[in-house]
Amino acid sequence: MEKTKLLLGTANRGKVAELNEMLGGLGVELVPLDAVGPFEDVAETGETFAENARLKASAYARQSGMPTLADDSGFEVEALGWRPGVLSARYGGDAAKTFSEKIELLLSEMEQSKTRSRAARFKCAVALAAADGEIVAESEGVVSGSVSDSPSGNGGFGYDPIFVPEGFSKTFAEMSSAEKGGLSHRGRAILQIIPYLRTFLGTLT
Repeated sequence: MEKTKLLLGTANRGKVAELNEMLGGLGVELVPLDAVGPFEDVAETGETFAENARLKASAYARQSGMPTLADDSGFEVEALGWRPGVLSARYGGDAAKTFSEKIELLLSEMEQSKTRSRAARFKCAVALAAADGEIVAESEGVVSGSVSDSPSGNGGFGYDPIFVPEGFSKTFAEMSSAEKGGLSHRGRAILQIIPYLRTFLGTLT
């Protein structure tokens, strides 16, 4: 019997790999955006991660005719007034196109900040949309920690090389995918939405 398909509202390979590991036991076929596109870009105009997750899940579901799981997440640093937040992927604009450049800019801005705090957190909001675009479930996850003095580790993606979660002495980028998955903001949000996913997807089979 053909598996139910669930569209993942991202083409980010790092996110796709994480989601495949977290959702592999659901018994559904997880489909990344670039496997069935092209899609019209979705403008992330929300002021919160939850708003952007809803925008993406609903728009990609309507375009594809498939139930869609989308997330929006970002990095927040106390010394920067909890920036970059929803602008994490666009932080630094054209002057910082790669995450290595964004990290370098962020560390530089922290050095110039009057606040000596190195507190930081990752936040993630997840939204599940039915094939018609209606949002049927949502969840959020947060993990707190601190910004390291310099990047360390080759795993993960984004700001992982400079984030040390509370209770640990190594960055997300130095952890295995399984270790990070149990701690991460995305992992926590996904764990909360899995029961809703099972129920919703069960109605489609």
